Amino acid sequence: MDIFGKIKEKLSNEFIDIVEWLDYTDDTIAHRFERYQNEIKNGAKLIVREGQTAVFVNEGQLADVFTPGTYELTTQNLPILATLKGWKYGFNSPFKAEVYFVNTHLFTDEKWGTKSPITLSDERFGLVEIRAFGTYAFRISDAGKFIIDIVGTDNNFTNYEINEHLKSLIATRFTDTVGEANLPIELYAANTSELSETCKEVMGPEFESVGISLEKFYIENVSMPEDLKKEIFEYSRIDKLDLDKLTKFKTAKAIEAAAKNEGGTAGAGMGMGMGFVLAQQMGGLMNPQMGTAPQVQQTNAAVPPPMPVAVQYFYAVNGAQQGPVSFEQLQALFAGRTINRDSLVWKQGMDNWTPLKEVAELKSFLGGNTPPPLPNS
Repeated sequence: MDIFGKIKEKLSNEFIDIVEWLDYTDDTIAHRFERYQNEIKNGAKLIVREGQTAVFVNEGQLADVFTPGTYELTTQNLPILATLKGWKYGFNSPFKAEVYFVNTHLFTDEKWGTKSPITLSDERFGLVEIRAFGTYAFRISDAGKFIIDIVGTDNNFTNYEINEHLKSLIATRFTDTVGEANLPIELYAANTSELSETCKEVMGPEFESVGISLEKFYIENVSMPEDLKKEIFEYSRIDKLDLDKLTKFKTAKAIEAAAKNEGGTAGAGMGMGMGFVLAQQMGGLMNPQMGTAPQVQQTNAAVPPPMPVAVQYFYAVNGAQQGPVSFEQLQALFAGRTINRDSLVWKQGMDNWTPLKEVAELKSFLGGNTPPPLPNS
């Protein structure tokens, strides 16, 4: 073989004749195939494995895209590149082109979360703050669009790089979605499945615009400050209770506690009262047994006065009139923070609506009422 033949053979061996990418990592999304100062040989073999897509780019312009399979690189298999290169009648010499291999398998268990609290307006609790976090899964659906719009000239584009962009997109769209949902604050944590589906539908087109398919989206937790949780729990319990039954129950418990306090004045009075009632009941039982005739009821017995009418109160919540309720029910509403010291109340006999703190008999709700000392005997 003459010297020119040896030079031609040497140059031929330097040209790339097999184009493939063996991915041994789990985080690489796009990899640019290249070898220093080497060109791709005419008729070279292109091997695209399952879970990959090969993208040819010529001087920044998207050319041909290959799905899994084995190809011989000729003008028939590279129609767009042949047009860009001006190969009207085929080519016989090596050519240069950027070849990107894109990983199209499903990327799972990607984390997302709100970097700062989201402020929402609730009709009962006012402005509140929540945080949320969860996971999502995606895959590359349009390799050509993804290479041109996202990867650019990066020779090894990793999962970490795209995740920063996607997490910012998710946080923004999640904030918009929960703001428009306008749910009561306690329902965000109770409806994570429905909210996840809604967020996925809202975010899907944003992902597709850069060649990415959002396959799954999950909200794992919606959290709020502890003091707000406590208020929500108290409100929910009061909302489910029958206030009239609750008032009677608390009154009975208070009487029981007073009766046990034998050392106090209230306990003594309660004990005497219960003693008189018990004596009357026992007397009525014992008289027949002792043979004494039951006392004849007087026809002109004194008639007790009518029972006093309980005072009924009306109160205002968010500018709407509520009620009427009894004194004890109003006290329970104050304890449950449905109303406060500045809430407007009204009862029969009052000229105008008045703040609770200015109504004499309701000041006991505010605490700090101490009776004066007993006079010296």
